[in-house]
Amino acid sequence: MNLSLVEAARVMGARGEGLDRTFRVTGVAVDSRLVKPGDAFFALKGEYLDGHDYVEDALLKGASAVVVDRPVKVDAGRRIVVADAMAALAALAGWVRDVLNPVVVGITGSTGKTSVKDLLASIVRTRMPVVASERSFNNELGVPLTLLKTRPDTRVVVVEMGTRGLGQIAELCELARPHLGVVTNVGVTHYETFGSRASIAKAKGELVEAIPEGGAAVLNADDPLVARMASRRGDLVDVLTFGFSDGAWLRATEVSLDRLGRPSFRLFRGSQRGVWVTLQASGAHQVVNALAASTAAMALGLRLDDCRVGLEAAKISPWRMQVREVGDAVMVNDAYNASPASVASALQTCAGMVRGGGRLIAVLGHMAELGGLAETEHRRIGALTASLAARLVVVGPSAAPIAAGAIQEGMSDVVQVPDAPAAVPAIGRLEPGDVLLIKGSRVAALEEVSGMVELRMSGS
Repeated sequence: MNLSLVEAARVMGARGEGLDRTFRVTGVAVDSRLVKPGDAFFALKGEYLDGHDYVEDALLKGASAVVVDRPVKVDAGRRIVVADAMAALAALAGWVRDVLNPVVVGITGSTGKTSVKDLLASIVRTRMPVVASERSFNNELGVPLTLLKTRPDTRVVVVEMGTRGLGQIAELCELARPHLGVVTNVGVTHYETFGSRASIAKAKGELVEAIPEGGAAVLNADDPLVARMASRRGDLVDVLTFGFSDGAWLRATEVSLDRLGRPSFRLFRGSQRGVWVTLQASGAHQVVNALAASTAAMALGLRLDDCRVGLEAAKISPWRMQVREVGDAVMVNDAYNASPASVASALQTCAGMVRGGGRLIAVLGHMAELGGLAETEHRRIGALTASLAARLVVVGPSAAPIAAGAIQEGMSDVVQVPDAPAAVPAIGRLEPGDVLLIKGSRVAALEEVSGMVELRMSGS
């Protein structure tokens, strides 16, 4: 992107009169601390901060212009006034997407979106330039910011698409206009908002409905709600499925985990011999994510061997089954988010990592936005923990049903603490062969625990 202020203003639907013609927009920023020379700083209003309060800071850092939707006292020649700064950001992103015209891949699902995005980007990178969402940039702000990273040589853009209500993915698709859509699964994440898995499936299926004729839908063959999405576009798009089912277009078999929980497996199509893959990422669930990413990559024209190379080189975003050896024990930081399915998978994976008489110690926070399912699902996780772990530390009052479920199943070593700092002494000393799992929804802020555990261990 390299636009004069007048051109940028017109793209965003603003009048360009009086703008300084010596400045050009070569990038964007929504955080004044991250402004680079040539950026247009968008003064967005958030829950706690208003970007309009930081426009002077942005200009001092070299912003070529500020995009505002209320009056601010800065040089009028570098002030682009719009009706809505967020809408202006989306308009600029849509213009970049239209002009540069990369192949856009949209990814949605209750869990696994970020990991699939990381794995797919790594595969595509083996053959062509690719842009992918940072971290979990999957909403009305994150999607345009991802599109705005597109460069003239970018061939593929991979965007995550999250939703907290019907119609939101459809709106993101109007902006991103994906050629290919990946649906990982339909779980009970955001059940509090949607009220049923059928409603969640309807929302996720908006991505499939947005795929243009001649595009492709990549669907999980092992999830009935996802598999049924194939009918939403009839015969207008290619449907490629992944999973462990015999009928899946791309499959995996012979899965095994090493002592750090990293899976190895055979990736194959039909009667082909396929390729052997070993991931750097930990967790048995990463095999399904690798299948989704590989299917999407092959829909883009890459080969199985490209998938192997890209998968084995891939690094997953932080706090997702992040494994670290702490002395002779292993700590797994999976604190980015939590749903019943992801917690169950993490517990099962970590139980398989225990070695030499060691123990699984689980530090669990609550799983947010489960609505009427919260009590039942937390108790179910507690019962599963009782069957797999030697010690359970439950963090926060909202997670109390996990403790109740574990105790009901006969688990005796259960400790309840009010917050993350209090969890550290409750963990106790890690012995050789132990595996410590830390997992909860973002609001539980359990990522603090891993750092404190490391500090304590390093000082012991």
